[in-house]
Amino acid sequence: MTKPVVLLVHGWGFDAGGWAPLQQALGDAVETVAWDLGFRGNARRPAVPEGRPVVAVGHSLGLLWLLRERPLVWRALVSINGFPRFTRADDFPQGVAPRLLERMIARFGEAPQAVYADFMSRCGVAAPDTDGLAANMLADGLQALLTWDQRAGAMVDLVLAGRADPIVNEAMTLAAFPRSPIEWQDGGHLLPLTAPDWCAAKLLAFLETMG
Repeated sequence: MTKPVVLLVHGWGFDAGGWAPLQQALGDAVETVAWDLGFRGNARRPAVPEGRPVVAVGHSLGLLWLLRERPLVWRALVSINGFPRFTRADDFPQGVAPRLLERMIARFGEAPQAVYADFMSRCGVAAPDTDGLAANMLADGLQALLTWDQRAGAMVDLVLAGRADPIVNEAMTLAAFPRSPIEWQDGGHLLPLTAPDWCAAKLLAFLETMG
């Protein structure tokens, strides 16, 4: 099989630079392309090499965005701290209470930097940088977290999850991916940043199985 290219899509509030530790851990073993959704004002989608199979990797909201937008055809889909739906529903009681997102959205209009910093701190970012935020893109992302549901027909080939994830807990992960293989790490919501070597090893092992 032609060597695949790995497409990386980050989560809410982050940018493409958040993939740097994982890209460094992967080294020359695989070619990566990181897209930026513009939460910090630098939206860009570098071209993905043509004629190569694509393995799409979404972190957090990045997975939901991939499932919703379907920006290209991929050979396989990998989730890191991700989800096909974020908020609670009658058939998804493990999700986050919608009122929490609604409060964030209501407060965001008045204090976007404070809402951003609070959320990033919950994720595990020690000193959130609130400069250069794209408030409109972040607001759209909050609406996506509140309303998008891409569980129907979602096929995720590998799930990397943190047992101590304060955003997407273990019960939510298990309910979100009932048919997908899940690899657990002891860390939290920022596995590409806090456990890049582990993520790289799991990703490379998965790529080997693609033959």
